Amino acid sequence: RATVTQVLGYGERATEPGLVLLESPGNDGVSSTAEAVAGANLILFTTGRGTPLGVPPPTIKISTNTELALKKPKWIDFDAGVILSGAKTLGQSTDELLDFILRVASGEVRTKNELNGFREITIFKTGVTL
Repeated sequence: RATVTQVLGYGERATEPGLVLLESPGNDGVSSTAEAVAGANLILFTTGRGTPLGVPPPTIKISTNTELALKKPKWIDFDAGVILSGAKTLGQSTDELLDFILRVASGEVRTKNELNGFREITIFKTGVTL
């Protein structure tokens, strides 16, 4: 359990420690950029299609299916599809993911987006676009 300490609008920065909710558009690039602007030091990004997205903070790409992880090994950091296939238990995968997160956060390993130089930003424009 965690208490929500802040609710942020798009483009706002977190000023309190703890669980922070962020309201932003749902587009991959826009929402990940908004998380970075809000102060995220690391992003966990689940994908079923394999967008080669990466924003300035390390972006751990988590594949929802093993087929994708096998097709895109240069983009995917962690294969969560092994849970659905029965190759690993939820507990095993959770432990492995947590270990990987800690290794990335400590600088011991780099994410695929860091290795490939994927560090895009995508800004959401409100109002009229001509």
